Amino acid sequence: MAAQARRGQGPPSAQAARERARHSEQLRGHRFLAGRGPRPSVTVVPAPLRFWQFDPPVRSAVLFTIAVVAIWLGVFGWLDGAAGMRAEAPLALGLGLAVLAANVGRLTVSDHAVSTDALATRTPPSRIVPLVLIREVRLGVPPADWPTPSHRGGWLPGRTRVAVRHLADDGLSERTVTHWVRDPQAFADALGHPLEAPSRG
Repeated sequence: MAAQARRGQGPPSAQAARERARHSEQLRGHRFLAGRGPRPSVTVVPAPLRFWQFDPPVRSAVLFTIAVVAIWLGVFGWLDGAAGMRAEAPLALGLGLAVLAANVGRLTVSDHAVSTDALATRTPPSRIVPLVLIREVRLGVPPADWPTPSHRGGWLPGRTRVAVRHLADDGLSERTVTHWVRDPQAFADALGHPLEAPSRG
């Protein structure tokens, strides 16, 4: 840590905070639908994103939406019978789909960090991992000697699981996160690390 301070980088926590802020600033210049380019309101064109993909809504959001729609239709079916449930179905299903659409996530790699966020929420700092803290990127499930992983995103056809090992802000302890990505090699390149072969253990 002392060596880092002498080089002007400061402690790992301070460096991580700076990289998270730079990541957020770069993301603010882009639309959530990243393929449409920068926001028209930006005064300075942001650097292109290194990697991005959309992820399905998390399981909790899907289950919550299904439960609310089912209860909604069940109440109208109980009060007004099948006719009442059929009359209410378009509104209930439409709002349910809108809620799910608002919970579509995005995995994004900028020049400074990788993050996962959703259209309806702001990105918490815990979901932004600075690139300077990443130590290894491995195809498949993480090895047994890696920390217990946090899982991000969900499976879709054509996607492959990738495990990322990184340091915590203290620069000492390690963490692991896994994600299903459409192009593992492009994802690893964006993170600035070689894509290691799957663990055999």
